[in-house]
Amino acid sequence: MAAMTYRLSVLDQSPIAAGSTAVDALRNTLDLARAADTLGYHRYWLAEHHASRSLAGVAPEALIGPVALGTSRIRVGSGGVMLPHYSPFKVAETFAMLSALAPGRIDLGLGRAPGSDQRTAFALQRDRSRRTMSDFPEQLDELTGYLDASLPPDHAFAALQHLIPTGGGAPETWMLGSSPESAFWAAERGLPYCFADFINSDGAHLAQAYRRNFRPSARLAEPYVMAAVWTIAAPSANEAERLAAPARMMFAHLVAGTPIPVPPVEEALAWLEANPHANRRHRRTVLGTPTQVRNGLDEVAAEYGADELMLVNILPDHAARRRSYELLAAEYGLAPQAAAA
Repeated sequence: MAAMTYRLSVLDQSPIAAGSTAVDALRNTLDLARAADTLGYHRYWLAEHHASRSLAGVAPEALIGPVALGTSRIRVGSGGVMLPHYSPFKVAETFAMLSALAPGRIDLGLGRAPGSDQRTAFALQRDRSRRTMSDFPEQLDELTGYLDASLPPDHAFAALQHLIPTGGGAPETWMLGSSPESAFWAAERGLPYCFADFINSDGAHLAQAYRRNFRPSARLAEPYVMAAVWTIAAPSANEAERLAAPARMMFAHLVAGTPIPVPPVEEALAWLEANPHANRRHRRTVLGTPTQVRNGLDEVAAEYGADELMLVNILPDHAARRRSYELLAAEYGLAPQAAAA
């Protein structure tokens, strides 16, 4: 078996299967996190999605604590916090507190997408007298200033940077995205960069631009690229193809404005057969047997020059979702590597 040239991690969107509730989805998240910790994955991130029938993860900051306390070695973080919805100071306090809860294991992944439709994004605003103008770069600088205690003395909130929870160190701060702007902000500020390939599979040139324009910082001396990839492993390629059907049906309904929970495989297959042109949007999926998936992931890693890949999928059957990660951990030999490290 060839040596790994990239790390493997997990992104969990806490899917809600048809006939179940958020209670079930969150129990599954805690179970999958414990499994990922034992299996040897490097980090476990929780997503932020609002007003969704299919995804329970509305508040990663609320899930990170239970996941961190239920695991022992894996890094735990947000994939990500949608910063435009929040006060930078509040986010800094929250993640400094989480770092105090699990020192050296907390990641703060930041994005600017709403994680919702525009109506929901407006509902998330505290002031609804007008739509908030985008000031993401300023928010990002204020937030990292609190965490690094680097706000200039004349900043209106400079005194607050010394009053956030201490003892656990600063969280590892990441820039997330699927656009040129996110690559630029990550490079300019010397942050590690996670590209959402499962949203936009045409991101290799943005990863290259990030590396070219990277400015070393106190946080990071060299550029670091992670790609989040839609990935399903199963004992056979045919089964992996079948397991991909529920997410395809779910996304087709989401695009049409009729959101649904994650449907069962048979229902999804029947619906896709009756609606062959649904959800034609290109969404790269690396699926098949563990060996086939590894070959596909090697290609993605080479395309991005990735230091790390983060695997994500949405399956209605939790056992099948857990098995996908178990099969790949065995294929890569993750647990022995983690134990050695």
